[in-house]
This record gives sequence, structure tokens and C-alpha cells, in this order.
Amino acid sequence: MCMNYTRRKSSVVRIGNIEMGGQNPIRVQSMTTTSTDDTEASVAQAKRIIDAGGELVRLTTQGRREAENLKNISAALKKDGYDAPLVADVHFNANVADVAAQYAEKVRINPGNYVDPARTFKHLEYTDEEYAAELQKIDERLMPFIRICKEHHTAVRIGVNHGSLSDRIMSRYGDTPAGIVESCMEFLRIFKREQFNDVVISIKASNTVVMVQSVRLLVQQMDREGMCYPLHLGVGIGALLTEGIGDTIRVSLSEEPEAEIPVAKALVGMIEECAALRAEAEASIMDDTITLNIDAEDWPTLQLKAAMAVGALLIDRKATKLIIKSKIDNSPNDQLLADAILQAARIKFTKTEYISCPGCGRTLYDLRTTIARIKEATKDMVGLKIGIMGCIVNGPGEMADADYGYVGAGPGKISLYKQKVCVEKNIPEAEAVEKLLELIRNDRK
Repeated sequence: MCMNYTRRKSSVVRIGNIEMGGQNPIRVQSMTTTSTDDTEASVAQAKRIIDAGGELVRLTTQGRREAENLKNISAALKKDGYDAPLVADVHFNANVADVAAQYAEKVRINPGNYVDPARTFKHLEYTDEEYAAELQKIDERLMPFIRICKEHHTAVRIGVNHGSLSDRIMSRYGDTPAGIVESCMEFLRIFKREQFNDVVISIKASNTVVMVQSVRLLVQQMDREGMCYPLHLGVGIGALLTEGIGDTIRVSLSEEPEAEIPVAKALVGMIEECAALRAEAEASIMDDTITLNIDAEDWPTLQLKAAMAVGALLIDRKATKLIIKSKIDNSPNDQLLADAILQAARIKFTKTEYISCPGCGRTLYDLRTTIARIKEATKDMVGLKIGIMGCIVNGPGEMADADYGYVGAGPGKISLYKQKVCVEKNIPEAEAVEKLLELIRNDRK
């Protein structure tokens, strides 16, 4: 074991036929983009994820019908010898989580919309007694779900999204890492009290700095309250892995989900090397500058290694300048890579930033083609932030600090946002990209 790397101790969680946490390997996973109503398509895509090395497969479950169809998807996979655990992804409807817990090996619930209504960005005033009454509602609604999970040996993922924090949390804690952590802890305390221990936790924020700060804060808070649940990472992965944080990861790409698995495996394989690189980089900081001398066999590997090695140092402002010196023949400009890492750390903005989700069964438009079209049309706009989101689960919230947003509103329909404000609703998909570009051009005039 590299002397610069020690993995955080966590409890062991049983999820179907695998264990997570403890001394088990860091598990890699992905999520289907098919409709969970479509058994054949979901099974085929799940097989591709598993064949690529995915150890868990997550599927969106918008309603009861999708949750119940998990039974058919699971049966079809097992019939063909695929027994990787299935994870149901639930938002907005606690009743769906109750159904999904009967058929999936793990159910993901989002504290921001499990009991609290969908986020509206309204400021709400609560007395301490009123706030306690809201927590009691969560307690009462969680109890049936916990009983079902115990009965069916179903694990739970408490997945907090920065983009869907409730108005209640936002009003009391603000749009802060502290609010993100408390949203999680409200649920964790109930699970701990009920001695339900098959729990995994995740935090997601598209802002890498907020993500890393929030996960660190969550680990500290769990330590204070005697908790050591495994952690799932989806953003800021490399920086946190080199700090020993993370028991399962998903690298979200706007490509076919099976393409995420090799990247995730590569990240896991680089942890110790990059932890050593990070220690060397920290020791050599001079004049507010990190100089990273790095070897890599190809450009993608160089990108991963560099981001893992210095990401956390830049987020912590150990330095605000970065020089990368690589030995790759005919590599793209090392300074472009340095600038990209500095932008991810919110230090230096040199290009348009795109906040996009990888898509899932909730996405009802051609996400990949749309991202490509928007990127091509806006690539020369410096300092602009554009959110391109598949649906409203996280859309308006997760891209709240973006200048413009493009959000799926329904089958073939798009809504456009300026920051948090929806300015056009239900635009036909065929017209939506040009409408977005027109909005940007008019503002920039």
C-alpha cells in the first residue's frame, strides 16, 4: 500500500450477491438510459454494462409500473446467467420506493423529494417546533419503507442531490455544503435508530468544489455521530479517491452507459499512483504554482492522472496556478489540460462550461446529439455556463448557477432557463436548440 494513501474505514453492506465497503474492492457501476417499462431494451443494456465489468446496474423508476417491471427485468437477466444487483432510482414518490424494494437489491431515495415537495426556490420560515414536525413526517413515512427493506433484504442508497435540495433545507441552511449534509443526516439518523445498516450514501453536485467540500463534511459529521456507511461517488471522484474516500463509483458520461465502466476501472486502478503524485506535487509548490511532471501512455490517461493528482490541491487553494509537463509524443497542448483542471476547480475560466447529465430512462429527447450541437455552436464563448439536463429531477436546481439551461420537460418538449427562471416552456425539441442560441445571442448583444 502506498504510504500516501489510506482508505477510509467503512462498514460492510450486502447488496444482492456482492459486498460493498470494508476491505472489499471499490465497486464500479452505471445506469441504464432505457425506459424501465421496456423489458427487452433494459435487459439488453444491463447485459452490456455487466459484460463491460459493471458490478451494479441502476434503473430509473418513475412510477409504480416501472418499479413492478423490475421483477421481469431481474428474472430475464437471471435466466441468462446475469446476477449483478439491480438498483431502483426513485424520485418524488415514496410509494414507488416501497414497491421497488420488493424487486430490486437496492433502492435509491432522494431526501430532497422523498417527503418534501419538489423544490421551488421559495424561502420558508419555520419555528423550531414546525421544523421538528416536518422531520416527524419524514420519520413516519420512512418506517414502512424500512420494514419492507428489512423483510426483503434490500439495501438502501440515500442519494442527496445538490440540485434537488428541498426548500425546507435551503431555507434553514442556505445553498451550502452544510445544508447538503444535513439533508442526508436527517435520514441517516432514522436508519441508525432502527438498526438498519445496509445503507450506502451519495452526494452529487455538478460544482466540483461544492461536491468535494460536501463529501468531506459528511464524513466528518458521520464520524461525530458514530457512523461509517460506505460512500458512492459520482463527481469529484479522483480527488476524493486519492483521499481514501469512496467505496463505489459511477463515472457519468454522455455516451452509452457501458462506456463508463472502463473509465471507472481506470480511475480505481490509478488511486495509489495518483496519491503519490499528489504528495509530490504538494511538496513542490512554489510561487503559488503546482508543477506536475507526469508520465502517461496516452492522452486520456494523462487527463485522468493529472486531475486526480492535483484536483484537491487546487480546490483547497494550495495553489492557483498549474503547469503540466508530460512526455507524450504529439499530445494536445498541456496548457489546455491545465486550464481545464483550473476551471473545474473554479479558479480560472477560459472556455464555455457545460453542466450536463448522462441521461437515463427519464430523458425523453436525444441528449447526446443535443449536447454536441450546443457545444459546437457555443465553443468560442468564454466564461459562459450552460446546463443541459435530461429532466426536471435535478435540472433547475443542479444548474442553478448556470447562465442558461436546457431541460427536458416531457416527450420531445424542452424548457429554457435563464439561471433559475424558466423563460420558455414546452418548446418542440426540433426548435429548442436554435431557441437557446437565439436567447444567448440576444443577451450577448
